[in-house]
Amino acid sequence: MDTRKSARDRWKEAYANSKERDAEFSTMSGIPIKPLYTPEDVKGDYEEKLGYPGEYPYTRGVYPTMYRGRLWTIRQFAGYGDAEETNRRFKYLLEQGQTGLSVAFDMPTLMGLDSDSPRSLGEVGTEGVAIDSLEDMERLFDGIPMDEITTSMTINAPAMVLLAMYVVAAEKKGIPPEKLGGTNQNDILKEYIAQKEWLYPPEPSMRIFKDMLVYSTEHMPKWNTISISGYHIREAGSTAAQELAFTLSDGFAYVEAGIEAGLDVDDFAPRFSFFFNSHLDFFEEIAKFRAARRIWAREMKERYGAKDERSMRLRFHTQTAGVSLTAQEPYNNVARTAFEALAAILGGTQSLHTNSLDEALALPTEEAVRIAVRTQQIAALETGVTNTIDPLGGSYFVEALTDEIEHQAYAYFDQIEELGGVIPAINQGFQMREIAEASARYQREIEEKKRYMVNVNIYEPQEEQDVETHSIPPEVAERQIERVKDLKKRRDNALVQRRLEELKEVARGDGNTMYPILEAVRAYATVQEICDALKEVFGTYRETPVI
Repeated sequence: MDTRKSARDRWKEAYANSKERDAEFSTMSGIPIKPLYTPEDVKGDYEEKLGYPGEYPYTRGVYPTMYRGRLWTIRQFAGYGDAEETNRRFKYLLEQGQTGLSVAFDMPTLMGLDSDSPRSLGEVGTEGVAIDSLEDMERLFDGIPMDEITTSMTINAPAMVLLAMYVVAAEKKGIPPEKLGGTNQNDILKEYIAQKEWLYPPEPSMRIFKDMLVYSTEHMPKWNTISISGYHIREAGSTAAQELAFTLSDGFAYVEAGIEAGLDVDDFAPRFSFFFNSHLDFFEEIAKFRAARRIWAREMKERYGAKDERSMRLRFHTQTAGVSLTAQEPYNNVARTAFEALAAILGGTQSLHTNSLDEALALPTEEAVRIAVRTQQIAALETGVTNTIDPLGGSYFVEALTDEIEHQAYAYFDQIEELGGVIPAINQGFQMREIAEASARYQREIEEKKRYMVNVNIYEPQEEQDVETHSIPPEVAERQIERVKDLKKRRDNALVQRRLEELKEVARGDGNTMYPILEAVRAYATVQEICDALKEVFGTYRETPVI
């Protein structure tokens, strides 16, 4: 050994004389990865960039004790068939140790359609629970203490209707809205960007969002009006930096909408939450979560003048990546999901859904769901990763990667601002085009074997694995269709029509649409009837195709 050389120089020489594996050393997003990270790769003052848990800029976590004080909420996404079936699954999950409920709605409900609509044929209850009216919401939460559990509802374009149904269902149990805790996803901007489940053009959709925000701020202090969602942006094929940038830029647009509605930022921002994807690139995902907290804290403080520290804390739910699951050798999905869950935990998530091993094939079976819940419990109680806060904080690699993802996010913020803001950028197809290009690049890398997916383009399975799958019998849809038809016959239809006309009148003016929606729900107007009434006033939306 030549002791005259520095340790760094000796290592560089030894490395140069060694052979690397034939592999792509970059993140899934294309960020090049150096062979070694040192203090030279980490810039800036510690307290300015990292600080301490529960302190600005919250890079290391939003609470002082993090998981040493309280574990994340295990919140498994569930919903299928009709309200009774899903109610049974909810009770099963609670018995297995789940600590919050998360409702998956079927496609007709997501699109503002009733089960008896011709457009709902073949879709009723197949990808989530069918909810047509207040009666269904009452069945869904029968025997469940709505003031003791928190509920997340993954609903966007008709979110105002489902929130109203939840409020009235609780009201009929004697529970006021002030005692309800949970979240509406209610992120309509990401629908135009990625998920494509909209009803109205962006501008009136933002009007509805503002109405819900004002109502919830005044009457539901424990309710998160919105879960600003990067999950679907990532599932559409975005990079980690795109997921972060487009999600946070949507979040800024919602903050500005609240201010335009006459609210003080600190009156509503503490009840904003986020929803991110946890994909397979372990360190990139951890860095993304840490960068998200730092960016949100900085922008809320410096751009929007937030004074309440709760407004600056980015709290988020995470779901493991659905697109990473394979139909080939599905039991391997347990390992994929475990790694993704661990990344979310090390990234500081507040609640977590772990995908089930069979979700590339069908709705999950109870056994698959139980394994998914146990995966979180094992991570929490057996691995030791919850014993200290932000255990990867200070890692030269993680800190450098956090800085790089933050830098890329700000570059996207600048581009969106140059286009006039989030909605003008959507109307020009900017975010959709960026995602399409990233998705195509990743697909090429898989096809050219520059990136590997076990069972897909390497170690391909020799034989099919026999996996039991869950199916929805056709009589479930038939039963739901008959129920909604029966409801429409026996309710007070004259009252329903009056309530729908009152809603349209408010929508034509500048009143808050949540109040007439609540009255329509109390009269047992259906999801489609309420959404169609608003379509008469607001119109519908057709996007410009991105090529």
